[in-house]
Amino acid sequence: MMGRRRPAAHARFAAGTVRPVRPARYDARPSFPRMCMNEHDIGVRTATPAAWTFFRQWLRHPLSTASVTPSGRQLTRAMMRQLPADARCVVELGAGTGVFTRALLEHGIAPGQLVVVELNAELHALLSRQLPRVAVVHGDARDLRDIVARVGCGTTVDAVVSGLGLLAMPRAVQQQILTAVFDVLGPGRSLIQFTYSPAPPVATGLLQELDLRAERVAFAPLNLPPAFVFKFSRCHG
Repeated sequence: MMGRRRPAAHARFAAGTVRPVRPARYDARPSFPRMCMNEHDIGVRTATPAAWTFFRQWLRHPLSTASVTPSGRQLTRAMMRQLPADARCVVELGAGTGVFTRALLEHGIAPGQLVVVELNAELHALLSRQLPRVAVVHGDARDLRDIVARVGCGTTVDAVVSGLGLLAMPRAVQQQILTAVFDVLGPGRSLIQFTYSPAPPVATGLLQELDLRAERVAFAPLNLPPAFVFKFSRCHG
């Protein structure tokens, strides 16, 4: 009795003529300070173009992208609650595909008073197309003083909202970014930063060196992964 014929593809695989598919390679080298901002309502499961753009950037830069999954609404609301009531001019660092950017606009920040800095070229292009009225700068957070002077709303700003992955950055890069941020923040103003650690993403020694303090102000347990919000301020003035 003759056995059942195997499908042609199965026969080729058994004969060794079908090569196994190798996983795609990606560049695992970090490109500091490129840390993507997480998204609040765009996740891999939704399969939107923005979600896949975000996911591709994680594949290309896994060490320098804050998370493989975008942030949730709970984290977005927690970040927005930290904005001062009189905030007019705001800077966002590491905007990713722009969910925090849109939340800032919905919060009442005028498009002409919002400066967004994104180092990733593909994400910068995406944001520029989607938010043409906002100053979306393809640049480095360490150059923030020059960026604000060129496209900002004055010499100082009222808040800096950050999705940069400070925790994964070298100490020297953290120092350069924090120095640049507080060069443009007005007196009594703060950096609003989220991280996935319950401890501040910047070491105590560096904070003391820069005369800064970090206060944990919110927790978003429903975020994936759970996230903590910190507010960085000057110790004096």
